[in-house]
Amino acid sequence: MAIKGIIAQFAEESAFLWAQRTRAVGAPHFSLHDLVRLDERLEAHIDGLRVAGEAGWDACAQVLGSDLPGDCFAPAILALESGMPSRVQAVLDAIGPDRTKACGMISAFGWIPGEQADPQINSLLASEAPFHRYIGMAATTRHRRDPGHYLDKALVDHDPLLKACALQSVGVLGSRGMQHVPFLQESFNDADEGIRFAAAWSAALLGDGRAVEILRSFVEPASRFRNKALNLAMRSLEPAAVLAWQQELAKSPETMRLAIIGVGATGSHALVPWLIARMAISDHARAAGEAFTMITGADLEREGLAGTWPDGFECGPNDDPEDDNVEMDPDGELPWPNADLVAQWWDRHQGAFAGGARYLLGKPITVPHLRFVLQTGLQRHRAAAALELAIMQPGRPLFDVRAPGFRQRAEVQNA
Repeated sequence: MAIKGIIAQFAEESAFLWAQRTRAVGAPHFSLHDLVRLDERLEAHIDGLRVAGEAGWDACAQVLGSDLPGDCFAPAILALESGMPSRVQAVLDAIGPDRTKACGMISAFGWIPGEQADPQINSLLASEAPFHRYIGMAATTRHRRDPGHYLDKALVDHDPLLKACALQSVGVLGSRGMQHVPFLQESFNDADEGIRFAAAWSAALLGDGRAVEILRSFVEPASRFRNKALNLAMRSLEPAAVLAWQQELAKSPETMRLAIIGVGATGSHALVPWLIARMAISDHARAAGEAFTMITGADLEREGLAGTWPDGFECGPNDDPEDDNVEMDPDGELPWPNADLVAQWWDRHQGAFAGGARYLLGKPITVPHLRFVLQTGLQRHRAAAALELAIMQPGRPLFDVRAPGFRQRAEVQNA
């Protein structure tokens, strides 16, 4: 019984750690080194389930019925590695048509080696069920592998989820990208928002100026695509257009946060004084501090530029049962900047930022610097570097900063 309990704990901890890494891959305080350590812990729990054999699978099967996507991750790995169709089907049955739960299985496909994943991916891509084809398309994209004719078929599929996934894969994979631009352009006016966004995002990544303008329509508070659209559009527009758009976003309180995040994406040192002014406003201070670091590379805490939480300021959920605000603080893991100290730092260092160059972490954006950031930066900095590299090198796959840390480490060392 004691051993059974330990095995069950492996399954529970695997789900917990997967949920933790799902947040960590986009966290502002996580580095590749941190991700590797977290993934090593997760892999150790998965390995415990592998060693347990049938008992490990039984423990995983027990949690498959839950509503948590993380509970599909470990079972999917064991099922895929076993090569047993009955186990893979058990995971698919547990997922049903739930896109959120499918994330656990897609992540499991990305966890195992591509050669091991390919047979099951191809089986899903050939499935009669559109949702299973969607999982297969997302899985092969995780490994940055071109699915060939399956991609061509998915681009004209009637299922909106599958088609949107295929359209986004065109941009992520890079290869054959220009060949698929007509498919992307045909979807710019599609009735489905997800299809329109995926088409515009991929086309913009491939250098289509018209697509960048379509991306701008998604940069508004109600859109679930707002941050992803903002990050690519701000990096793709000409400097004059970027400045005009940023000023437009800054006019409205509803879009001020987007205006601040957008400055970090522009890489424009000319807008640093504007960011410093925003640091004096509690609601915007931490986002402005992150954008400042994104451009200048100044670590607020390490440079002694961090301040303290303002008296009386509240955000996110609290213990008051009468308060309807249940949204998490979007800036909860960011340091609080001291606007006066940051202004003094900028007075001393602004001379190092010259001309019309765009900057990321204090250096002009060049291919060698972007590769260095992929090795040493925090996750949001690394995501920015990956996007910049894809823009500068059309046709190359977008580096996946969400991939298993041990795989990323090998890729950046060999880059």
